[in-house]
Amino acid sequence: MAQKPSIPKGTRDFNPIEVAKRNYIFDTIKAQFQHFGFQPIETPSFENSDTLMGKYGDEGDRLIFKILNSGDYLSKVDNKYYLDKDSNKLTPYISEKALRYDLTVPFARYVVQHQNEIDFPFKRYQMQPVWRADRPQKGRFREFYQCDADVVGSQSLWQEVEFVQLYDAVFSALKLEGVTIKINNRKILSGIAEVIGAQDKLIDFTVALDKLDKIGEEKVKEEMLSKGISKEGIEKLQPLFELQGDFSEQIEALKAILSVSEEGKKGIEELEFINTAISELKLQTANLQLDVTLARGLNYYTGAIFEVSAPEGVKMGSIGGGGRYDDLTGIFGLKDVSGVGISFGLDRIYLVLEELNLFPETISESIKVLCINFGEAEALTCLKAIKALRAHGINAELYPDAAKMKKQMNYANKRAVPYVVLVGESEMSSNTFTLKNMTNGEQQQLSLEDLITTLQ
Repeated sequence: MAQKPSIPKGTRDFNPIEVAKRNYIFDTIKAQFQHFGFQPIETPSFENSDTLMGKYGDEGDRLIFKILNSGDYLSKVDNKYYLDKDSNKLTPYISEKALRYDLTVPFARYVVQHQNEIDFPFKRYQMQPVWRADRPQKGRFREFYQCDADVVGSQSLWQEVEFVQLYDAVFSALKLEGVTIKINNRKILSGIAEVIGAQDKLIDFTVALDKLDKIGEEKVKEEMLSKGISKEGIEKLQPLFELQGDFSEQIEALKAILSVSEEGKKGIEELEFINTAISELKLQTANLQLDVTLARGLNYYTGAIFEVSAPEGVKMGSIGGGGRYDDLTGIFGLKDVSGVGISFGLDRIYLVLEELNLFPETISESIKVLCINFGEAEALTCLKAIKALRAHGINAELYPDAAKMKKQMNYANKRAVPYVVLVGESEMSSNTFTLKNMTNGEQQQLSLEDLITTLQ
């Protein structure tokens, strides 16, 4: 007996309705990207391993899917590495490529490789799948799409202001009102690390702090202790865990905490600039909130850090994130090119829209009209009409077999087709078409011109 087929954990098949809903999100995001002046690019699904490794921190590197070399990849490996069974030492000899972990690092590689063809500042958007060897759970998959927008070649904070507005525009267009755009600044995190005497452990500090929402204050403190951050330093963090109030009130509290850190004070200035601009410009439906524990654990952020959470009451991880990465292209040899970008988590946005019943009712319509097949002559007449309907932008199709009427009507109902066209002997002799509304059952006999007008 043949083995039942399956797909890898953390991946999914999508049926026609699901694809239609995903395309609705894609199209909405793409429209806003274009409104804001971003241009599309695409990069390969896999990159050279050295392009990706070392760019995401230790935790991120462990989640990169590696691709085995073609052919007899073990034959060229020194027996010592093979017999030691040390995967870290063996991997470079058997795997030279890896599936992309995100779209930002490949974009940085693209900018460096094509720098002579690009007009800076360069605004690009990219909507492609990425892969992470993560533990699958609700809202977290091993294969998923990212929808990114980035600007490189400008240090202006107006870019950050625009990205806040872009988030607001996309989620407002999706009718997903009340999302929270959380913002922090890596300079503030560096300043805090300086104040507590942990400058040399900045990454360990930020990775632990970023888990506050997931594991709580005490567990974060335990992780920091385990990473070698002193108890005295952690005690100095207490005001940070107790920050309250609105954006301005938290900023004032931070000024007191970071009064001795020039780096920290610069981060505060940048956040104040963004908040002041957004206060003047106003947001449609989103909320901007300062979150000083927001770190996102990635090595390449140097300024503003963004994370978007779903409306209150929806249990879901972040549905978007990003930040400023002044030095990212420097790792590929192109210095002094500042960048900032954001990403939309398509799959999580889908789950939130589904939970809140925010998808338009008409989204699953693949065709507007189905022509019933009564025989060869009738089918040919229908196909001539279908050709005219399609020429006028109306999605239409013919049922392929001259099956029983009940079977064809059931097919139309299951596909939620709003109209069917019936062409029998009387319609052929009068050169007309009977149009039936599948919702209320009403029928009308129409010429081809009137049929087109009615369905448009």
